[in-house]
Amino acid sequence: MVLDTVMTTLHVLVGALWVGSVVFVAAVILPAAVEGALDAAPLQTIADRLVYLSRGASVVMFATGGHLAGTRYTVETLTGTGRGHLVLAMLALWLVLTALVEIGRGRMTDGLREKRVRTPAGAALTTFRAAAVVGILLLVDAGILASGIALY
Repeated sequence: MVLDTVMTTLHVLVGALWVGSVVFVAAVILPAAVEGALDAAPLQTIADRLVYLSRGASVVMFATGGHLAGTRYTVETLTGTGRGHLVLAMLALWLVLTALVEIGRGRMTDGLREKRVRTPAGAALTTFRAAAVVGILLLVDAGILASGIALY
């Protein structure tokens, strides 16, 4: 019981921090960079820290989510119920979010090394916006699961 509470709390907190960071980069940091308000060095630092946060969050989400799914669901309930489908959707969204953050950072890296900002930030903006949408969908999914709504 205590372990499940710790796992749930950690899962929700890390997920919210991760998604919030991605949304902030997509909504605030990259548009400012495209407008020329940021230099290459700070943008590179932000991109690097975001990808490290994303990787760490991915590991924590996998471990805590795996524990929670393993103690609350069977293969039959994961594949045969609405709540199970939400859990599987969350897993798919988690994988997509992880990939989009990596891809977005990759689109920025070469240009930032050359001290360019606007073009690399612009190249990554669409990817990070997609990542933000995926992250918000993850939070919506989590909210539905947390609400306890009976889904069949």
